[in-house]
Amino acid sequence: MDSAVLPTYGRADVAFEKGEGAYLTDTKGRRYLDFASGIAVTMLGHRHPHLVKALTEQANRVWHTSNLFRIDGQERLARRLVENSFADLVFFANSGAEAVECGLKIIRRYHDENGHPERYRVITFEGSFHGRTLATLAAANNAKYLAGFAPVVDGFDNLPFGDHEALKKAIGPETAAILIEPVQGEGGIRTVPAECLRGLREICDEHGLLLMFDEVQSGMGRTGKLFAHEWAGVAPDIMALAKALGGGFPVGACLTTEKVGKCMSAGTHGSTYGGNPLAMAVGNAVLDVMLEPGFLDRVQQVSSHLRQQLARIAEKHPGVIKDVRGVGLMLGLECVKPNTALQAALLKEGVLTVTAGDNVLRLAPPLIIGEAEIGEAAGKLDRACAELSA
Repeated sequence: MDSAVLPTYGRADVAFEKGEGAYLTDTKGRRYLDFASGIAVTMLGHRHPHLVKALTEQANRVWHTSNLFRIDGQERLARRLVENSFADLVFFANSGAEAVECGLKIIRRYHDENGHPERYRVITFEGSFHGRTLATLAAANNAKYLAGFAPVVDGFDNLPFGDHEALKKAIGPETAAILIEPVQGEGGIRTVPAECLRGLREICDEHGLLLMFDEVQSGMGRTGKLFAHEWAGVAPDIMALAKALGGGFPVGACLTTEKVGKCMSAGTHGSTYGGNPLAMAVGNAVLDVMLEPGFLDRVQQVSSHLRQQLARIAEKHPGVIKDVRGVGLMLGLECVKPNTALQAALLKEGVLTVTAGDNVLRLAPPLIIGEAEIGEAAGKLDRACAELSA
């Protein structure tokens, strides 16, 4: 019988029935090393006991009340995010696309409230990915994802990645903000240099623009800092989070300063499920673990070890791997052959990965990965590369 699911995904013919730590087991009993993490989501691995406990305890109390009433877990998670970031205010959503959409609405509302309704255009960059809604697709301006969805939503000026002259020329009287991922995920694990992020902050301050970071994939410890922009020592006005914030449970968040966010009054935005008690219980549990002393230091240590192993294998197999990209545990292998070939070879070896743009294969293991799992993955990658070389 044909599947009744809308065929919007090119799925691998594998289904998983259980997970434990950095491993998944399929319905046939085969075990896989998970270096995909549900596309950088399950940052504490599978069946983390603290997350399981938080979710089940909350499920036995109350699942949903809506945002017509106060939600204690929401107040707590917002306060903790504010205490550990640049922000003063948080809006909770269900996904990264929703978090970005919230930020885009704040940008327009902020300028309108400050007497400049003509300022609505947002500068974005080639290779970016901000979600699958009509507006976030328009922001990224990827022809592959926009095909068949014309007319494209107006309000975005998409520029070449790293072209500073194009950026200067693009700023006009209608420009409202700059939106950028500190590390591009879908675009090929491309890291924006720290000096460039600092330069964008200076440009925004000079021209009265807002700076928004999309840290849906790079945030929540993935790079070894709680947020990737911390490496540059610069703060945005608005930031979108999701993915790892819920450790596998759907949670999104839009963070903003009070100066910018105070323009959003009652009724200007909302969500039925956003910030529900189940999501907030898990989000707080994620922060319990991530904010433990030494957790992020350990991420930096294991990521350095993993990168060394990847560099060794890349040097051994130059006909398969051209370069190793990324920061922390947000890494990519720039492939010589099609990235799908290396992905398939690794799947055969029992390692899950995710493709990305620029012919890159994404490696996003859970942040609790250890040296033993890294050694296992390195051995399997070595064999996969040898098979492709042959």
